[in-house]
Amino acid sequence: MAEAKHVMWTEKYRPRTLDEIRDQVEVVSRLKKFVEEKSMPHCLFAGPPGTGKTTAALCLAHDLFGERFMDLFMELNASDERGIDVIRTTVKEFARAATISEAPFKILVLDEADNMTGDAQQALRRTMERYTDTCRFILCCNYSSKIIEPIQSRCAIFRFSPLKEEEVKDFLGWIAQKEGVKITDGGLAAIARISEGDLRKAINLLQASSTLKGEVDEDSVYRLAGRIEPRYAKEVLELAMKGNFSESRKRLRALLLEKGLSPLDVIRQFHSEIFLSELQERDKVLLAEMLGEADFRISQGGDPEVQMSAFLAKLASLSLGPRG
Repeated sequence: MAEAKHVMWTEKYRPRTLDEIRDQVEVVSRLKKFVEEKSMPHCLFAGPPGTGKTTAALCLAHDLFGERFMDLFMELNASDERGIDVIRTTVKEFARAATISEAPFKILVLDEADNMTGDAQQALRRTMERYTDTCRFILCCNYSSKIIEPIQSRCAIFRFSPLKEEEVKDFLGWIAQKEGVKITDGGLAAIARISEGDLRKAINLLQASSTLKGEVDEDSVYRLAGRIEPRYAKEVLELAMKGNFSESRKRLRALLLEKGLSPLDVIRQFHSEIFLSELQERDKVLLAEMLGEADFRISQGGDPEVQMSAFLAKLASLSLGPRG
């Protein structure tokens, strides 16, 4: 079991067929119809990272062509090979070559397609049109708006959504059982919260956390991820809202300097805690505006500690507190 830790669990537990894909019911249902009909159009897979876009393309090819699907499948990462020369050479040569098996077409996946240059996308649209008899294209991207309209109009568009927290926790629990990793409910919840629906990130965080100590708990997960635990952010905000600026700032400095946390991560957690608090709606609006101003000033080059201290000072001057 110890040897398993040297293998990337994202690859080890990657789905091999469409039936194994989690929490993308509508997408899987539509792709299965392509398998049944042994035919498919060009496709555009859009959605956040870690939601199964590339995996769905692999599973589709496996279900269409069987175990030797790699003979009819090619994957290129457009973030590395994104120029017009790649479209004119590698992509064009693969697309125009006829299949040597009974399969009616091949599948070419362009991952991170939204990183392709404008010229490359223009060249690609003509290639997709000319060689549609021998090759089907699957473009995977985070932002479909970065794909030119002529390509979008040639594709069936599939929207992938972030996985639900319960689905992430269920899958991580299954992996932990398979790998003999002890994990607490708090550790599972922390990973699911930090990953924000990105299953790849969640699995990698679980694997990394399992190497720290015998049991994966909430503390080890946040420490490894370099993120602030919600209770620390809540303490800082509550002290400031009670008017105790000095103690609030002291706790903030401890988070930034002693724990070495990123100011942007602290701001992000502050933002979450504001909307989870029992403050009145108008107070939440005011605090969100103040926090947004601090975030903007930091992004423009302002000193993070100064700007965040200024936010706490404003908060302390308002003397807000939980109200019904």
